[in-house]
Parts: sequence; structure tokens; C-alpha cells
Amino acid sequence: MSPLNFTHILTQAVDELSESESYKGLFHQHTDGNPLPSARALRDIVELARAIIFPGYFGNSNVNSRTMTYHIGVNVERLFDLLTEQVLAGLCFGGDDEGNTCTELQREEAAQISANFISRLPHLRRMLATDVEAAYNGDPAARSFGEVISCYPAIRAISNYRIAHQLLELGVPLIPRIITEMAHSETGIDIHPGAQIGTHFTIDHGTGVVIGETCIIGNNVKLYQGVTLGAKSFPLDEEGKPIKGIPRHPILEDDVIVYSNATILGRITVGRGATVGGNIWVTENVPAGGRIVQTKAKK
Repeated sequence: MSPLNFTHILTQAVDELSESESYKGLFHQHTDGNPLPSARALRDIVELARAIIFPGYFGNSNVNSRTMTYHIGVNVERLFDLLTEQVLAGLCFGGDDEGNTCTELQREEAAQISANFISRLPHLRRMLATDVEAAYNGDPAARSFGEVISCYPAIRAISNYRIAHQLLELGVPLIPRIITEMAHSETGIDIHPGAQIGTHFTIDHGTGVVIGETCIIGNNVKLYQGVTLGAKSFPLDEEGKPIKGIPRHPILEDDVIVYSNATILGRITVGRGATVGGNIWVTENVPAGGRIVQTKAKK
């Protein structure tokens, strides 16, 4: 059948989709000359950062101690160029509602942010080294650090989170959330870049874990699959809209273990050394050293 027979249907759909009320709040007015964030470039940025942090496991597999400086230098230069462009895109995306093109000041800011991020890569490597150690020590099935780095979805998700968290701290809009959502899609682990997470953090198996924006997680914390660290309720403003930016997610102090499918909600504190059992809801503070488990039904 000829497409001409459907012209009136297609025309009507175009007319309805072009009505301003139909796309209100869903339309981004892009300014000519402003770059847009690129998912492909951001994936390249994350992979470059991984190649720098875990040399030999990602990127050029021929790197050795004699060529380390050269390979890291090449990757750092490429990372700086790519990241500067994407940070600029983030800055322009967040500020072009007035129809202005990116300014030279924004370009200088993007370059400064990228340089500052690269200066934090040694810190990122130290942090991720503790996460690899925690995953290896916490899993009897792990045969080597290399297996953990190459195979474990938790390390991939935590790497993306730690990269995104540094960018968020440096004031980059939009880009950090895209980076953590990439890991979410790949691993099923959802960590908001705004969460604060200490050293030696690990997630066993990992699928279905959710860590909210205002979570604070101490050192040597272990989560199992299906754990939710979420908000219990959303305070509303006078117009009935959620109030943004207030603390609403749990605090997990050092040495906490949370077993599979536990749900911890609200701005509560799980004290140091506490254990939260699987398949339970926790909405009140847990004392240090406490053990919260399902109670057996009385016969």
C-alpha cells in the first residue's frame, strides 16, 4: 500500500507533536555553536581514566614499567582534551537557556576543571586500590586482584562513581550523572554521584543496589545485591514540589555490613560495626555493633 494513503495520519501526528504545549518541559533550546554532551566521548573518557588508574588492564596491554610514563602521558593528554570539551558542553548545557553561546571564560573554566580532575587521579587510584582490596578479601571466589579489576561489576560501577563524584565536586553539571548512569545500565548498580563513600567499599554481586544522592558511607562497608539506601519521604514546598538538596538518605558508619535485599530508608544512622540482615526494612537508627535480622514467626 502506498505511503500516500497515510499522509493525513502522519500530518496530524506532526501537527500535534509540534504544538508548544505538548513539548513544554521536554524541549532543550540548543544554541548554535555550543557543544552537546556526547555519550561516546564520555565512554572514552571513562575508559581513559581506567587505563590510567589500572595500567595494563585497560587500554594498551603492552605497557610495562619502562614505558609507563610514556603511556600514562599520552593518555593524560588525550583525557585532558576530551574532558575539557565535555566539561564545556556540560557548562554550556546548564547555562544556555538565555540563548547565549559559550563564552571564552567558560572555556577557560572547563580547561581548569579538567586539569584539576587530572590532578586528583593519584587520589582516585589510591581509593580504588582499597576497593579492589576489599572485593578480593571479601570474596573467597576471587583468585587475584586482576580478576577483580577485570571482571567484577562492582569495581566498574564504583570506578564510574568515583570519577563522577570528583567531577561533581569540581562543579561540573550533568556529566557526572551521565557517567554513573552508564555504569547503572552496564551493571545494574545505581550509585548517585553525590553520595559520599569512604575507602575499602565493596558490593558483592551488586545487581539491584541503589545508593541515593545524600548517602554517607564510611570506610570498610560491604553491601550485597539488592540493597537499597533510599529516602523515606520527600518534603514538599508550598507548591507541592519536592524540596531539593536536603539530607534524606542513610548514613552508614565504618565496618557496616548490609545483606541482600535489605532496604534502609530515610536520614537514619547505621552505627559502626552494625550488621543489617537480608530482606528487611530499616527506618530507625541502628546502634553501633547492632545486629538487625528478621524475627522468626512464633508457632
